[in-house]
Amino acid sequence: MIDRRMFIGAGAAFAVAGRVSAFAAESGLDIALINVNAWTGVPGQKRATAIGIVGDRIAAIGADAVQARTTRATRVIDLQGAFAMPAFTDNHTHFLRGAVTLTQADLLSSTSRQDFADRLGAVARARPGKWILGGTWDEQRLGGALPTREWIDAATGDTPVAVPRTDLHSYLLNTAALRLAGITRDTPDPAGGQIVRDARGEPTGVLKDNAKDLAERAFPVPTDADTDAAMRGGVAHGLSKGVAQVHNPEIDWHSYEALRRLRATGEMDMRFYAFVPAVDWAKMVAIVKAEGRGDDWLRWGAIKALCDGSLGSRTALFRDPYADAPGQRGVRVTSLADLREWIGAADAAGLHVATHAIGDQANEDVLDIYAAVAAANGPRDRRFRIEHAQHLRPATIPRFAKQKVIASVQPFHAIDDGRWAVKRIGEARLEGTYAFRSLLDSGATVTFGSDWPVAPLDPLTGVYGAVTRRTIDGANPDGWLPGQKVSVEQALTAYTRSNAHAGFMEDRSGVLAPGYYADIAILDADLTAIDPLRIPAVKVLHTFVGGKTRFSA
Repeated sequence: MIDRRMFIGAGAAFAVAGRVSAFAAESGLDIALINVNAWTGVPGQKRATAIGIVGDRIAAIGADAVQARTTRATRVIDLQGAFAMPAFTDNHTHFLRGAVTLTQADLLSSTSRQDFADRLGAVARARPGKWILGGTWDEQRLGGALPTREWIDAATGDTPVAVPRTDLHSYLLNTAALRLAGITRDTPDPAGGQIVRDARGEPTGVLKDNAKDLAERAFPVPTDADTDAAMRGGVAHGLSKGVAQVHNPEIDWHSYEALRRLRATGEMDMRFYAFVPAVDWAKMVAIVKAEGRGDDWLRWGAIKALCDGSLGSRTALFRDPYADAPGQRGVRVTSLADLREWIGAADAAGLHVATHAIGDQANEDVLDIYAAVAAANGPRDRRFRIEHAQHLRPATIPRFAKQKVIASVQPFHAIDDGRWAVKRIGEARLEGTYAFRSLLDSGATVTFGSDWPVAPLDPLTGVYGAVTRRTIDGANPDGWLPGQKVSVEQALTAYTRSNAHAGFMEDRSGVLAPGYYADIAILDADLTAIDPLRIPAVKVLHTFVGGKTRFSA
């Protein structure tokens, strides 16, 4: 069941769209997409077989309407029955980090310690002495034990290495990097972080959550040219996956600054909604006051806070201890006092607020803070978000709908973490884990994304994960926690119309309707009609953003 409340304004939104499209009511079409099988995303609307575009907007839907406005000047594209849908929006990326990994070592597919070291060693030999910062690892694919600097020291030598775990909540450093960062056995653990140590008290090379800052202060500053080139590569990659827009909830300013530079050069080919660190809410308020909130290629005016860490690092915050680490309940990456202050002030100033929360205690803490802030600052359309909302007590699930808090989730995590999550939290706590269907059935607004580079920037893998719940190790052919499966249409809605709502763009994005942006993905198979097991093999044929072809296979 989709959240009906989010569609209370749907009629008004489509009416607005009708007024927007009136400018082209008598003009011919620039582009006519014909012989398509279009899922429009508009509730209750039948499939369309043609789409007409004028400028950057959809101007006509349906064969008769498109034919009536096709002129000699219209570019007619026969799609020969291909599946069309609103282009995907990804609700959660670390876009710059992901873009950088496209040119770094592939560590995630490594399945042995020796191979892991060899891959890093090859990069070290190719660029000796230059920091290796990219490529993500997962100890579950390497036997289960956390890697250590001893694994990689011989292969990497004096080339410093600081590569993140796949969840981005830990780094693995070699000895050269620890030395440059000044981290020794005498370095204390920072608040909200951990330096993992061996039995002798020496750092193993793994830094968790806020301890990562100790390494990052030693990282070389990339040039603007290198950063911008990486971002362009990331955009091209996303477009090839049918993605027209990403939300970028970051805890630094690097991506925001890079996006501002790219926007200054003209159209960016992909749309971005940029979040900045919650601690800097006042800085963002000043930017909004001086410059507004950007445009529909690059928007800002939102902040992201961090409540806890991750399940894989055992830093997600739970009410009860971890099943495989008695006495450990996770960490508060940000104190409750700071969260209350920053979220309250940002909301009072009209900023959009999203907060990372993974453990059940973290989610309840954030919901409590959101309730208190909304009561203190008064009614408005604030659309608070919880990023990830991974592990919930069943009693907590109804609070999302009741408080109108958006559950911004990433379904690939369910089929990845599902291989080992029970080891961390035990059987009893699985009932509210990655509870997509329960959240939808409760009336909550649920949106989908990737968390790239933690997971692939490929919505089709997310749709597959949400619909099948088959873990990537093949151990759950009928689905891990199968009661939480959703339908293909629910998954597509979460990647399109619901994400538009989560980004305050529902009046111009997320559906195929007159007056809405011509952001369209063309696929080689109807996702709603094929066996869900085939979804990962579906190919993106074209991606249109703003009425222009930005990718063609």
